Amino acid sequence: MNLLIIGGGGREHALAWKLSQSPRVRQIYCAPGNAGTALLGENVPLAITDVDGLLKFAQDRFIDLTVVGPDDALAAGIVDRFQAAGLRIFGPTRDAAKLEWSKIFTKEFLLRHGIPTAAAGRFETSLAAHAFCRGKTYPLVIKADGLATGKGVVVAEHPQAAAEAIHEMMDKGRFGPAGRRVLVEEFLRGPECSLHALIDGKNYRLWPAAQDYKRANDGDTGANTGGMGAVSPPVDALDPETERRVHAEIMLPLMAGLHAEGIRFQGMLFPGLMLTAEGPQVLEFNARFGDPETQVLLPRLKSDLLPVLEAVIDGNLNDVQLEWDPRPAVCVILASGGYPGSYPTGQAIGGLDEVQAEGARSNDLFVFHAGTKFVDGKTVTSGGRVLGVTALGNDLADARARAYAAAERITFEGRHLRRDIAAGPGVG
Repeated sequence: MNLLIIGGGGREHALAWKLSQSPRVRQIYCAPGNAGTALLGENVPLAITDVDGLLKFAQDRFIDLTVVGPDDALAAGIVDRFQAAGLRIFGPTRDAAKLEWSKIFTKEFLLRHGIPTAAAGRFETSLAAHAFCRGKTYPLVIKADGLATGKGVVVAEHPQAAAEAIHEMMDKGRFGPAGRRVLVEEFLRGPECSLHALIDGKNYRLWPAAQDYKRANDGDTGANTGGMGAVSPPVDALDPETERRVHAEIMLPLMAGLHAEGIRFQGMLFPGLMLTAEGPQVLEFNARFGDPETQVLLPRLKSDLLPVLEAVIDGNLNDVQLEWDPRPAVCVILASGGYPGSYPTGQAIGGLDEVQAEGARSNDLFVFHAGTKFVDGKTVTSGGRVLGVTALGNDLADARARAYAAAERITFEGRHLRRDIAAGPGVG
């Protein structure tokens, strides 16, 4: 089979790495890809939202299956276009992906179907949002309604921070159309947990839990990012009673709600949960593989990923058996200095070849590229999140030690990483 993977981050490199192991795969193309995916197949210089260009490429190259990584491509309706052209593609349609690209739609969906979530106000004017915040208990969470590359959420510790966030999003247009409407939510307390659920339209299959670390700096401080690291299973592992409640209070009402509203979701849905003292509550939905969660989940998946994706497309998910490595995995993100704000690019990366060679020999150490490219035969930085270093270990402490030891051997000017990934009680 010829495969096309849409995207160019660490998630897409991990998907390409895992799919390349399938005996049925002949050629992998990645659009636009990165320096890591170029080692596994051929990069294609097409933007993730260039639906016309991607469709033509898939038709010209006889692509048998396309796998969509980023949310922007889903929101652009790439799945709808490929399906209309008779091409097989993994991911939800634009309407189904609205669970991710509109936080207001998702909040209203959760409330309609009695799925536990934070209380919130939904606003279309900054004046109304400011008025709502007066007299509230802080912190509050300010969320842009649309897609903002993982950065459209602000935890406001005091009224001034809330006012500034609302002003930046709604009046100054920091996130463009994505911030024209906002949610203002109560702040939930507890460890965060990411659950991935494959859904084939009528059945779902939960994957092992993971946990990501969103804030830029140690101690869960600094700006929200796309994710500075991940661990699976979470430091705060789900106990059997919490797992039961996730199925009973979240997943089953979700499936019933999708059916009742005529939404046929086929793809990967992963809810971000807060494990509060009152039980699990939904923070958000994502309509694709998580990043960096994918970089700890796929190394633990022992089964061939290709037939799993096909089963989702064909509605046969219940016929697939998944085998998982019981060992924990830890991923540490190496980011450019300044991320998630402005940052330099083009920095030469040292030590990368040696760590990748060690990983190839050991088969339990992995370097997933994100913001990288080849320039004059050298790998250089080209984005905010540059590399994800993942290690499997006999226990959590072993996996963490191995990931950090490898990460320390990779250098580039301005390199930034959190030192507390998987170090203790979880913070998202």
